[in-house]
Amino acid sequence: MRKLLILAAIGAFAVVGGTTAAYAMPQEAPAGPKTASVQGSAEFRLTFWPDKDVRSFTFDARATPYTRPMPGAPHGLPSDATGTVKVSHYLDSEDKTVRFEAVVDCMTTSPGNAALTAKVVRGDDEVKEWVGKRLGFSVQDAGKDHKGRSQDRVGLSWVVGNAVENDKGEWVEGTVGTCQAPAAFAPVTRGGYTVKHAEMVPAPKG
Repeated sequence: MRKLLILAAIGAFAVVGGTTAAYAMPQEAPAGPKTASVQGSAEFRLTFWPDKDVRSFTFDARATPYTRPMPGAPHGLPSDATGTVKVSHYLDSEDKTVRFEAVVDCMTTSPGNAALTAKVVRGDDEVKEWVGKRLGFSVQDAGKDHKGRSQDRVGLSWVVGNAVENDKGEWVEGTVGTCQAPAAFAPVTRGGYTVKHAEMVPAPKG
């Protein structure tokens, strides 16, 4: 399956029927940022889990196309990215804060939206077993805030939808592949995010 996924990605850059894909033709560069990025820090709430906890994400991520070589993709992929995600969760019932940090490895954007994944590299004792785990995040940058309140949203992979059936038909936690993240479903309550969208660029020649 991994090989098939990689081949599918490479297929986007292949020469088909003796003709080169349209992206290879000289075109005028689109207006807007040259590099996609997600930045900002905000607190958010889970509408389906009301409590007094304080959850926050801080993003500092940017696109770095074709910088992560892998088998079948020697130049990497157009969605390669770098940066950090810092997570903080204040547990009201225990009066303590749990933190961890993850390194970004993949990101895709559209105007006002981003999906990214990051691997946990360090964390407090409560989440030590998460080190090495890839997590999915999404961000909706709703633009200018109204009436002093942000309209932004975020999404996270580990509380909704990340389940698969094993060979025994049992539901278990699924692994998160690069750039896999749910829609941004959690409303921001304080702070905000800025998503700068840039079109993906073609693979390097050769």
